[in-house]
Amino acid sequence: MEEWKKSKKIGIIGLGDMGRLYANRISQAGWKVVACDQESRFDQLSEEFNSSQITIVKNGHYVSRSCDFIIYSVEAANIDKIVSVYGPSTKEGAIVGGQTSCKAPEIAAFEKHLPPDVEIVTCHSLHGPKVNPKGQPLVLIKHRASDESFSFVESVLSVLESKPVYLSAAEHDKITADTQAVTHAAFLSMGSAWRANNQYPWKITRYLGGIENAKINISLRIYSNKWHVYAGLAITNPAAHQQIVQYATSASDLYKLMISGNREMLRERLFKAREAVFGKLASDNRLLLSDDLLGRFSLSKTPPEGRTPNSHLSILAIVDSWHQSGIVPYDHMICSTPLFRIWLGVTEYLFCTPGLLEQCIEDALNDSQFRKDDLEFVIAARNWSRLVTYGNFDLYRDEFENTQKYFAHMFPEATALGNEMINTILAKTA
Repeated sequence: MEEWKKSKKIGIIGLGDMGRLYANRISQAGWKVVACDQESRFDQLSEEFNSSQITIVKNGHYVSRSCDFIIYSVEAANIDKIVSVYGPSTKEGAIVGGQTSCKAPEIAAFEKHLPPDVEIVTCHSLHGPKVNPKGQPLVLIKHRASDESFSFVESVLSVLESKPVYLSAAEHDKITADTQAVTHAAFLSMGSAWRANNQYPWKITRYLGGIENAKINISLRIYSNKWHVYAGLAITNPAAHQQIVQYATSASDLYKLMISGNREMLRERLFKAREAVFGKLASDNRLLLSDDLLGRFSLSKTPPEGRTPNSHLSILAIVDSWHQSGIVPYDHMICSTPLFRIWLGVTEYLFCTPGLLEQCIEDALNDSQFRKDDLEFVIAARNWSRLVTYGNFDLYRDEFENTQKYFAHMFPEATALGNEMINTILAKTA
């Protein structure tokens, strides 16, 4: 590796949050890094990185022609356009990869626009830029490369101290859809529904408690990131399309059973979903999380006074949609994000704690406190489903950023609390 460090250069095209994470980690490990972003940011970035080991250049042509391993860290919606511009300048015999959350369009862009002598080894860090990559899954895809070149890429990315997961592009896209599409849809829908109701849930007593803390903290964490992080997976991945549509359908179906008072059909559907997703876990009570643990991480200054009746429709719909789609989330734990692992623990807690699922069903049928909130949630889930089906990045961005602005004043506090919650829970479940 030390010989490679002396003779090889690593290129980063795109200095957004993940591009910066990669550039900083790789350069700090002693590799020579050449990076760029939009040309309009050249002077600003040159000044910002003046004291670092990262060389800032004007555009991707300078990165491509001089580097031995080039990583495109750009939005999924723009991958084809950007590779079409800079790909032909790639150094002979270089290796190219990308960080997008859906690999099919990324690989298609590389095959279409890169010279045939260029090798392709791509990657995907399954965590956000605010999470320490140590121990987190890192997908590595050897698409068109020699063993030596793949070993070189492994050496470069080993500086992240992540856990390598070796997949094909198709396997990656199916697994990321299975582990992320529905959970993202749930939290995006929560935020949109709270905004539509003009609610800050941590100020409302019926939203206090352990499960509600997890909902609020993770939803705000997602909205504190950039919209394209979620749009890329949702819009460019056909498997994600199907699952997001199913999530909206599950939320709508369950809500109709609730308001019609159909206890027998509601109970039968949810218990079938519990058996399909959780199996033996539903009866042996080996749970990862507890309400007491989640109760520590609240944005509210008011302590909860006992459990508030709640249908928890957003969680019920997640497990129902997994069941309807034939997904068993435990099959993909090796390729899961920190947020997914936490949310799986929350669904376990709701579905497998003795008596709790039955209580949610009774609350949904008999208590009207949350009914108007559940209605707004169903509308929001169906709206996100339509936006994804349309495949329009601009519409997706508008909905995301409008909700983001509504909650923006809470992001610093929510991020700090969310980090504490994630670190505590991951340490407990490691």
